[in-house]
Amino acid sequence: MAHPRISKYLPPNIDPTKATIAYGHRALPKLNEELQSEDLKTKHKALMALSDLVHDPENVFMAIRIGFLDSLKKLLYDVDDFVRIKTTEVLYIMAGHNMGRESILDQDVIISLSFLLDDTNPICRKNLFLVFKHLANLPSGAHSIVNSGLIPSMVWKLQKEQEFNQVLLLDVLASCLMEDATSALNTNVVLLLKEKLTSPNDEIRMKAAHTLTAISIPLEGKKQICQFNVIPILVELLNDKVKEVQANAAGVLMFATVITEGKYAALESDAIPLLLNLLESPLSKARLNAVKTLTMLAEAPEGRKILRSHVALFRSLEGDNSVAVKQAAKIAIKVIEWKP
Repeated sequence: MAHPRISKYLPPNIDPTKATIAYGHRALPKLNEELQSEDLKTKHKALMALSDLVHDPENVFMAIRIGFLDSLKKLLYDVDDFVRIKTTEVLYIMAGHNMGRESILDQDVIISLSFLLDDTNPICRKNLFLVFKHLANLPSGAHSIVNSGLIPSMVWKLQKEQEFNQVLLLDVLASCLMEDATSALNTNVVLLLKEKLTSPNDEIRMKAAHTLTAISIPLEGKKQICQFNVIPILVELLNDKVKEVQANAAGVLMFATVITEGKYAALESDAIPLLLNLLESPLSKARLNAVKTLTMLAEAPEGRKILRSHVALFRSLEGDNSVAVKQAAKIAIKVIEWKP
């Protein structure tokens, strides 16, 4: 005769760490109420469930309408590490959707997030930088971060952070400084990025050079790159094992050699042979940056003299599959062949 037995195990596909989601239109409002609960376990479960739901753009739209951002802003100050980690995770997932980014900017969540720059938990800081990275993809987001006065703090964090966070931080800085590099130039950002150019980490070298490109656009940035003797390191990176690093280094040189000091610093570092090699790079960005940098160097009599014997190489680029490279090659030939 069979006897009834009650298993001590949970049914399959049941996650005890997540809140039970209400049916239909009550699902998100119920979670929002649970986020405001005084019970820590209830908040944990609600955040776990929410982090799954916000992958769906429709749920992001509904969450914003219900007022989730106000609840999440308050949770950023919670003393519990897990609450802060999951809150920032939810925010960076939401920031991956256009409506999420715009709402985060409209509701001044950046100020609340800024208090986590010094959070003791590296995963929480990682999520924070992911939110900023998504926001900075929009010009309005980059401006908001700059206008919040966070650039000096992020530059300072660059020398303290773990490598996986440095990579994210460099992405954020590059996007923000493309919009406005003024606040960064009042810090020691060029010296810090100079140090990162020699990092054994490929991603850090690549992104440090990309961030320096943004720094080198304003005149003051060009001057500081020359002042702090960054150009010899950039020339060395033209021969880096990573193609993207080569391309980004050429991009910085392209801007830095606009000024006379930059031109002669590059010539003295013997940049021309390495730049000529880069004209055959598989990356169109690298070829373009190299052509434009060589054009800058050809404006100096010493550079023009060296490059006259390489005009044929520039002519071969007139058949390049990149329209920008073709046009740049034609301009380079005119500058090289110019006679006073």
